[in-house]
Amino acid sequence: MAVATQSLEELCINSIRFLAIDAVEKAKSGHPGLPMGAAPMAYVLWDKFLRVNPKNPQWFNRDRFVLSAGHGCMLQYALLYLSGFDSVTLDDIKEFRQWGARTPGHPENFETPGIEVTTGPLGQGIANAVGLAMAEAHLAAKFNKPDATLVDHYTYVILGDGCNMEGVSGEACSLGGHLGLGKLIALYDDNHISIDGSTDISFTEDVSKRFEAYGWHVLHVENGNTDLDAIAKAIEEAKSVSDRPSMIKVTTTIGYGSPNKQNTAGVHGAALGGDEIKLTRENLGWSYDSFEIPEDALSHMRKAVDRGASLQAEWEETLAAYRTKYPAEAAEFERMLSGQLPEGWADALPTYTPADKALATRKNSEVTLNALAPAIPELIGGSADLTHSNLTELKISGSFQKGAYENRNLRFGVREHGMGAICNGIALHNSGLIPYCATFLVFADYMRAAIRLSALSQAGVIYVMTHDSIGLGEDGPTHQPVETIASLRAIPNLIVIRPADGTETSGAYKIAVEHRKTPTLMAFSRQNLPNLPGASIEGVAKGAYTVDDCDGTPDLILIGTGSEVSLCIDAAQELRAAGTKVRVVSMPSWELFDAQDAAYQESVLPKAVTKRLAVEAGITMGWCRYVGGEGDVIGVDRFGASAPGDLVMEKFGFTVENVVSRAKALLG
Repeated sequence: MAVATQSLEELCINSIRFLAIDAVEKAKSGHPGLPMGAAPMAYVLWDKFLRVNPKNPQWFNRDRFVLSAGHGCMLQYALLYLSGFDSVTLDDIKEFRQWGARTPGHPENFETPGIEVTTGPLGQGIANAVGLAMAEAHLAAKFNKPDATLVDHYTYVILGDGCNMEGVSGEACSLGGHLGLGKLIALYDDNHISIDGSTDISFTEDVSKRFEAYGWHVLHVENGNTDLDAIAKAIEEAKSVSDRPSMIKVTTTIGYGSPNKQNTAGVHGAALGGDEIKLTRENLGWSYDSFEIPEDALSHMRKAVDRGASLQAEWEETLAAYRTKYPAEAAEFERMLSGQLPEGWADALPTYTPADKALATRKNSEVTLNALAPAIPELIGGSADLTHSNLTELKISGSFQKGAYENRNLRFGVREHGMGAICNGIALHNSGLIPYCATFLVFADYMRAAIRLSALSQAGVIYVMTHDSIGLGEDGPTHQPVETIASLRAIPNLIVIRPADGTETSGAYKIAVEHRKTPTLMAFSRQNLPNLPGASIEGVAKGAYTVDDCDGTPDLILIGTGSEVSLCIDAAQELRAAGTKVRVVSMPSWELFDAQDAAYQESVLPKAVTKRLAVEAGITMGWCRYVGGEGDVIGVDRFGASAPGDLVMEKFGFTVENVVSRAKALLG
């Protein structure tokens, strides 16, 4: 091996580059271009600014780093390895994109300690970062004292052209600018190349002016390839601006150092190939073998280990002093960090009897949220400009705004997709905050990518969805979510609950609050629903339960969800009057029922009872698994219609008469 003639900084930067080059080449898959071009800015950030503890990636007061351009994940894996994180070894890098490795094809927080959020779909990471910064701002306002700064960390992001093209980034960054999140700093890898080629063919806007219009502090590093001082000065200046988030446009060359492929789409998403790697090594003066890192570079970057241990030790001294001066606040802070819910919180859940007034379950949801707000101080959230329709305002608090970050009502504006991604960031801040967000159920389609990433990332976001069916009425088919519930049930690790009344609404919130690694989506009605005598909080936790039963073995089982459960109970009474033994099952959640053991499932839906009729104001797809071959479904397999809600329900067959008629036909 030849003696390196490069500076120490060049050795470190090229170590990042060639780990990416070699890993992608070995895998024959991946994106080497971004790590090659963004290595200088990433090195400067991690070496001079980022406050993390590699031996304790979950240390609370660490800075958060998000690689929004997640396709360039070898950049982050290289940084984790070189900085001394145990979660990524050289063997892991050699197994990039292979089965079982902790170096998957895009960063996954649940797979690799040191990865804060799961990125890959472009724009999600920068939106998550807004949520991370909001969480920091809220906790700082809540816990910091004039003589004790307990919460004090930055959120740094590297994003690319693709992230800036995606609409979700615009939604989130617009809100981040409005909120003045001064501890959010984004480095924009301005390399002008996407998969299709030069961005000139599709993306020629002035990104800097756009971010200025959002209310961000904007800087430009014209030479991001070699001007390390300019990068460092820009980050320093960004940190000095405390009343706005900062966007640093860093102009780079994608695939920097590759003689034939740099600055082309060819280096974006494919391995360089052996011949080009050889030329790149020669061009950058890199005489080391594949996956070989010069000891000087490794030793320098591993200084992050001692540095991080010192930073955490200093913070723990601050926490100890805080604990002495402010014992009550310290106890709440440490409880939240532990993930432990407040003792007795579930006692606040409202209970109902059939004598209580019939309410829309969206109203029951409002009652429940406001009952839980004093009992669970970490509950924080809001609506996408539908607060007074979703009924999600916490009356105990004001609005989370610039200068009032201690408040718990988040005002997302009409930004459903950004809202979901921001809440993922809040949930993944790992500080115990429990975020919820709300809109009409039909607009879940506007945020589906964020909901899917909640499930994938194990982010316990609570989705409050109202106006859950054709029963919403006059707004018509554009707002009537006939297929939405079925499509959401298709997402793994997402609990979907459609409560039937106030008691089931309380049961739904109990599940949602308790499940911190699984998102929960609750679908609430616009129309009033009676409180059912057999409704049960415990039954909701089972996913399905017998809400109204007959003596002996039933001839027929009616299965309902949400607003249709009371309809099934009324129909059952009429059928019993005619001599039919009928059991009514409320099935608020397929996912929770499927998680029960076979014995419980058999007790609710005995195999011997083959005559089953499911009733749900949505598409019938999927119900065959519960009604079986001899069963039937009353549903809506077309778009809805604009008319008063009661009339729409009647026209689509959601009446006692139709349920009775279909049941009799089923019984023969």
